Amino acid sequence: MRDYYEILGVERDASPEVLKKAYRKQALKYHPDRNPGDKEAEANFKEAAEAYEVLSDANKRARYDRFGHAGVRNGVGGGAGFQDINDIFSAFSDIFGGGGGGSIFEDFFGGGGGRTRARQRSRGRRGEALRIQLPLTLEEIAEGTDKKIKVRKFVQCETCSGSGAEGGSGGYASCTTCNGVGEIRQARQTVLGQIVSVQTCPTCMGEGQIIQQKCSTCGGQGRAKGEETITVSVPPGVVEGNYLSMRGGGNAGIRGGAPGDLRIEIEEVPSDDFVRDGVDIYHDCFISFPDAALGTEVEVPTLKGRARIQIDAGTQPGKILRMRGRGLPELNSNRKGDQLIRIHVWTPRALTDEERDILEKLRTSPSFEPKPDLEEGRKSFFSRVKDVFT
Repeated sequence: MRDYYEILGVERDASPEVLKKAYRKQALKYHPDRNPGDKEAEANFKEAAEAYEVLSDANKRARYDRFGHAGVRNGVGGGAGFQDINDIFSAFSDIFGGGGGGSIFEDFFGGGGGRTRARQRSRGRRGEALRIQLPLTLEEIAEGTDKKIKVRKFVQCETCSGSGAEGGSGGYASCTTCNGVGEIRQARQTVLGQIVSVQTCPTCMGEGQIIQQKCSTCGGQGRAKGEETITVSVPPGVVEGNYLSMRGGGNAGIRGGAPGDLRIEIEEVPSDDFVRDGVDIYHDCFISFPDAALGTEVEVPTLKGRARIQIDAGTQPGKILRMRGRGLPELNSNRKGDQLIRIHVWTPRALTDEERDILEKLRTSPSFEPKPDLEEGRKSFFSRVKDVFT
């Protein structure tokens, strides 16, 4: 699923007014009345409405900024979300109704004699958003961590200070194709009134200015390949697939445009000692047959070092011991999981003659005759795990 800010084409610190204008622009562009039968346009229309519904609500926006789509995954902002086109038209009517913004028909048909608002022009294009993987061990996830990361990306060209022009920002001239407006407009009369079509100027790509002489270092892009070291603070309890967003941490913009955002996706490094199940962790502990029969004390790894646990005499293979509170924390909660120890009794594969003689003597001993608990034997592994918590 695409980033909501990317869908609306706004910065992550955009004001409510900027969000409203951006949504208005997207809604007009992809409105079904302007794109009859175009399924892709309808999908884009719904996508823009969903993005605006989340970002226009302060609480939903805060959750989204911190946790991404996972923060609002139970429907948009915890509700049912937009289920059909009628729901979207309701929001569409709200955004276009009143407030001095003009009606949808004025925007479609250039009401009032076909006049349209002048486009706000700015030099440069926004940089691309980037995604990087951040590998974390379970130990780092348990405590939270600050990580320094080198990000390879486009950075501002030092030669032209990002302008793209040789000699700096003074190397620009007004575009003669659009007369510096950045767009080309064509008007035609219909039975419904005057329709004005607006296209980005193909010469200056909407900037209204053209470079007279391109920078020799970046070729007019205003940016060059480089790298940046950033520090990322990861809270305890994250899971694989969670991500952190860093505004302006992506590629530098073209010719002074705003930088894109950086999305840092959490990747969980497989552990040699543990298997994760939500906030719980499992560790497989292997003991010898004598230790299982006689009982012993063994040392096991934990997320905070090592600990010793008691193995009772007569412990059967598959028994699960619980270390309460030794698991992982739940994200943004005081709750912590448990560490579960699965006992495995090791059967030797090779024996000496002396060892074989000893076992042969024990084979017929009444104490070594299997006397299973039939009720216990019927339980599945997961049933036994469940019993640990009851």
